Amino acid sequence: MKLEEAIVYLLASSGYGMKTEQIAREINARKLYVRRDNEPVTGKQVYAVIMAHPETFVKSEGRIRLMI
Repeated sequence: MKLEEAIVYLLASSGYGMKTEQIAREINARKLYVRRDNEPVTGKQVYAVIMAHPETFVKSEGRIRLMI
């Protein structure tokens, strides 16, 4: 699973949106995405993916949500 797919998976089940650090923590806890160097995913990585895909994600009120 790609990092973008892991984020979509989490947000689809959250309903109310999540903060980038929460997303990173859940991805690491559930092992939805594993980096090549086996280091944990960071909030900065999640943020970078979200900013790279404005057609998929929206940031509002400090939370990340899926575009509807």
